[in-house]
Amino acid sequence: MPRETKTILCPLNLRHVRVEYNAYEEAVEMARRRDARLIVATVAPEIERNLNIYDSDKYWGDELKKFVAAHPADGVDLSTMVRKGAVHRQIVKLAGELKADLIVMEAANPRVQDYLLGTTASHVVTHAECSVYVVRN
Repeated sequence: MPRETKTILCPLNLRHVRVEYNAYEEAVEMARRRDARLIVATVAPEIERNLNIYDSDKYWGDELKKFVAAHPADGVDLSTMVRKGAVHRQIVKLAGELKADLIVMEAANPRVQDYLLGTTASHVVTHAECSVYVVRN
C-alpha cells in the first residue's frame, strides 16, 4: 500500500526562479493529486550580498509571495516560509520540523565535481528523513 502524502515541501531558489520553476509546478500537481498541503520555502542568506536589502526576511518573503501570486496553485492548501542559513541544512531541518512526507526540489545540471546531483540536492537526498523527488532543469 502506498504511503499517504499529507505535507509536501518545495524549496525554491528565488534567484533562479524566473527561468526555472519545474519543481514548483511538479509539487503543485502532486499536492493536487494527493490532496496534500504544500509548503513553498526559500532560504535567504545570513548575510546579504545586496546591501540594499535591509530586512532579508521581509524582502524574500515578499518575493516568494509575488512568485506564488504569479503562479497560482488553485485548489491546493499552500503556505510560504522563509528561512536563513545554509540552504542544504535549512531544507533538511525544515522538512523535519514540518514532518514533511516529501520534498520536491530542483537540481542543477551536473558538473563533474557534483557527480550526479547538485551539491544542495545531494545533501538533501542523503540527509532528509522523508522521500525526495528531484526535478532536473
